[in-house]
Amino acid sequence: MAEQWPTQLAEYQNRINRLLSEQVQSLADLAPRLKSAMEYALLIGGKRARPGLLYATGEMLNVPLKDLDASAMALECIHAYSLVHDDLPCMDDDDLRRGQPTCHRAFDEATAVLAGDALQTLAFELLASYPMAPKLENRRIALVRLLSRASGYGGMCGGQAMDLAATNQAVSLEQLERLHTHKTGALLKAALQMACCLSAATEAEKIQLDSYANAIGLAFQVHDDILDVTSDTQTLGKRQGSDQLLHKSTYPALLGLEQARALTDKLYHQALQALEPLPYNTGFLRSFAGYIINRNH
Repeated sequence: MAEQWPTQLAEYQNRINRLLSEQVQSLADLAPRLKSAMEYALLIGGKRARPGLLYATGEMLNVPLKDLDASAMALECIHAYSLVHDDLPCMDDDDLRRGQPTCHRAFDEATAVLAGDALQTLAFELLASYPMAPKLENRRIALVRLLSRASGYGGMCGGQAMDLAATNQAVSLEQLERLHTHKTGALLKAALQMACCLSAATEAEKIQLDSYANAIGLAFQVHDDILDVTSDTQTLGKRQGSDQLLHKSTYPALLGLEQARALTDKLYHQALQALEPLPYNTGFLRSFAGYIINRNH
């Protein structure tokens, strides 16, 4: 059912882009340059994979889209902030993101830091106050808990710290998997968990979706590592070969290119197996797994 992917994702992309633009535009003109940097970081492009995954999972679980909007926007705000900070001179010192100058190049380093900070806090403001059905009001704290765990020390930030510590170091396959389970996989997993939080999903169904998320989260990073070797700067929208230049540990470096590709295929099939017991139309989630290992950027 891979044909569902482009049309359905485009609908989710249009929805999240409109909502994010409305949110930024509704901010008071307290600091116009900061506001412009936030808008730039959020809206210069992006696949919207995390909100798309959340919307698709939520709809599969019979949650109305309007009740998923706060979580979808919060996820993308966290993702955008992480990219702004990841690109800073004190981190990866990148000049390109999504084919455009990175936020600190388009504005300045201090403004980029503040834009990331403001996007992070906007995420939790949305979870706390953006409208959703009255019956879901008591889920807000649980949503904050899920996103804060996924994005903080025990998730994305911890993974980034592990990545920095592994630079110029020889790491094992187990260490590399642990690093990327936190740095990349945590937010993708949060997309499914937040959708489940707003639904009537059973514990057994949540376990299967967690297994799916673990597989696609790692597959996403393995394929990213492969693209850094095999693609080009124009297609990637960021500097090709940056992992090698920064002496980062990657799956192709550790396993070789063909074994890294074999690993993505293994993870893809693990993701599909996790979906099999679910009593829902899992077409989009199956398509997403295929997209993960076939995308070109």
